[in-house]
Amino acid sequence: MRVLLIATNRHNRLMSRMDARPVPIGLAYVAAYLDENKHQVETLDLMFAGEDYLEEVSEKTKSFAPDVVGISMRNLSNHSYLDPQWQLPITKEVVACIRELSNARIVCGGPAFSILPVECFEYVRPDFGIVGDAGEAFSELVDRLEIGEPSPNKLPGVVYSDNGLTISSNGRCSSTFDRPPNLERLDMQKYAHAGFGVGILTKLGGFYYPTQSQNIEESDTLWRIIRPIEEVVNEVIHMRSEYDLKKVFFIDNCFNAPLQHAKDLCRSLIDAHVSLRWNTCLGPFGCDTELIDLMKTSGCGLVLMTSAGGDAHDGNNLEKNNEELLETCRMCEDRGLKYSISQRFGGPGETRGSVEEKLQFLKQLDPALVNLRIGLSLMPGTPEAKLALDEGLISSESDLIEPTFYISPNLRDWLPDKLVREAGQRPRWNVF
Repeated sequence: MRVLLIATNRHNRLMSRMDARPVPIGLAYVAAYLDENKHQVETLDLMFAGEDYLEEVSEKTKSFAPDVVGISMRNLSNHSYLDPQWQLPITKEVVACIRELSNARIVCGGPAFSILPVECFEYVRPDFGIVGDAGEAFSELVDRLEIGEPSPNKLPGVVYSDNGLTISSNGRCSSTFDRPPNLERLDMQKYAHAGFGVGILTKLGGFYYPTQSQNIEESDTLWRIIRPIEEVVNEVIHMRSEYDLKKVFFIDNCFNAPLQHAKDLCRSLIDAHVSLRWNTCLGPFGCDTELIDLMKTSGCGLVLMTSAGGDAHDGNNLEKNNEELLETCRMCEDRGLKYSISQRFGGPGETRGSVEEKLQFLKQLDPALVNLRIGLSLMPGTPEAKLALDEGLISSESDLIEPTFYISPNLRDWLPDKLVREAGQRPRWNVF
């Protein structure tokens, strides 16, 4: 079969400020699992397309004449309160464009789709959707479509329509990620100069990541995938030799957990003598000076400090979280490892006093960049989403398919202007 894979992500800014064009790594993994002895595969990446991106979709659909189109949906939105950008209309337009020109079966998946699969399916209107890590599942679905027997109800994580009723059964699909991503059809030279570095997967959590040190366990049970260190290092070496990349980004929302795994990866990078810079995300807890030194020596140039909580409603945890965060930041500063830090404002229980406390805390740090987040970008299944329901901010969690933010009611008229003024006084502070 002729299979066209499309990455519809066009958002090219991180925190609405920094240049960041992430490689569609999920789509590359999906491509890796397709049997090219059975199927002819092509890829269309809209990241670098112009405003006439639908023309590119039209031209590719006409020239390639696909039997199946797989579409990766990376983000629901950009999570910016000041400049909210809803991402799904782009995918909806792409699907409509293909429908006008082709009878190809359309399959959607990706991180955004997996957050609200039924809602995304009913908005975008593909033939099938896949929830979760879709490498093996998409390949099996394509094989079944080829023989005319998709049997979607027998596949894990598949969403489909049955007599007008959207069916989502069998939970999420999963992947072993035991094949390297197929990047050959992507413009790697453009991605080499686009942001924090080309992504390399190191490990994935169980769809949730630890937010405090007491959540970390030194066992593998916290992670749904921990790739063998040798595989990761070999992929780094391949990226360097094949694409002459000078920088990569380790896809890992908490690089330092488990701590020993992080240290072992750094040592392996050092032993491999890879002349390459890398960036990643760091949990502001559970670090030590040995890890920071190893990260720096092995080529780490910047860490994005992930949240340690610290909202007013955390109660007695606030002081402990700030102590751990300060300790980690000081370790980075003392050893010359650059870091950025984000702080959210306006959550449940937030007051003007706690806002001022957070700002004073940030002013004592020396990061490369501070990101001030106005409100909480609501996600389904969270306590904040329930609170939004209780307060009538949303009528159901289905509303969260569009950008929706929670700000404590007593701060809604004050907080945005306050943070904009604070950021305006400091060139390394950003508000969004």
